[in-house]
Amino acid sequence: MTIAVYPGSFDPITSGHLNIIQRAAKIFDHLIVCVMVNSSKAPMFSQQERVDMIRSVVGDLPNVEVDSSDALLAEYAKSKGSCVIIKGLRAGSDFENEFQMALINHKINPALDTMFLTAEHQFMYLSSSTVKELGCYDVDLSDFLPEPIIPVFKQRIADIRQGGDRK
Repeated sequence: MTIAVYPGSFDPITSGHLNIIQRAAKIFDHLIVCVMVNSSKAPMFSQQERVDMIRSVVGDLPNVEVDSSDALLAEYAKSKGSCVIIKGLRAGSDFENEFQMALINHKINPALDTMFLTAEHQFMYLSSSTVKELGCYDVDLSDFLPEPIIPVFKQRIADIRQGGDRK
């Protein structure tokens, strides 16, 4: 059985992320979508909230598991028996950073390879950061977020506007 890990902060999961998940799930026997800690980001949602949001949109994919980890990605993949990391690319600028990380992960875990999946054209511009910015302006988010995520996302934006907690 070939196991792949698709890591990310997924804060929140976007339609672009979901597209990569759906496509990777067709390629691998088992896909683990792992919400990872990114020390350079201040998340809008807790790690558990992000896991729950992802689970709400991948329930129809029987070979997809959702997990979270604060471990080093290369070590996490090894602990799960995975030999492949999935990384989505939007533009050429993504490749440089992701290629560097792939080399580091391979150095730490020589059995680990990285597979790059390019975003489909309608998602090339899409990022969680962009969605968060758009959310502050009450735009229609149906092209950016999976439908079940939109009410949760809008509620968090409203809470933040009212001075509430980010998590």
